[in-house]
Amino acid sequence: MSSSEKRLVRVSKFLSLVLRHKPEHVGLRLDDAAWAQVDELLACSDRAGLTLTRELVAEVVESSDKQRFTMTADGARIRANQGHSIDVDLGLGATVPPEVLFHGTARRSLEGIRALGLVSRSRQHVHLSLDEPTAVAVGRRHGKPVVLRIAAGKMHEAGHEFYRSKNGVWLTDRVRVEFIGFPNPTES
Repeated sequence: MSSSEKRLVRVSKFLSLVLRHKPEHVGLRLDDAAWAQVDELLACSDRAGLTLTRELVAEVVESSDKQRFTMTADGARIRANQGHSIDVDLGLGATVPPEVLFHGTARRSLEGIRALGLVSRSRQHVHLSLDEPTAVAVGRRHGKPVVLRIAAGKMHEAGHEFYRSKNGVWLTDRVRVEFIGFPNPTES
């Protein structure tokens, strides 16, 4: 990885921290919809010892393969698309999900999921993927990946709400065990 790529990764991780989890870490204020003023972000990051430019932040937003962040068209505000552990309202309207969605996790998590289902834990929502390869990639970040099939259509029919973030991640409050298709024991 080049030094330029390493810098982009470092800035992306910093943005994830302050836009999704701990804006107070640098004294940043987010509005109720999770937007931060870019000028304030630049000033706060500079005071915290990480000098950012508007161009560098825009490059991270544009180059992120997962499209974690969004900037307003005028470049004045920025926010994370999902994954918040702080209470924010992304203004996403409930929408009808596809019949099946996927959740990537680590094999070591299966016992707890079999007992409790998928719960958001420290985040506001459970994150679901539209396809298996994406779910595998997500699961791999946590250990040996396992993909769960979620009967999203049946959940929706049972009254569960789904939201789709700007970058295509599906969100819901929780997934009860009866809506989860687990892999065969020989596959997990």
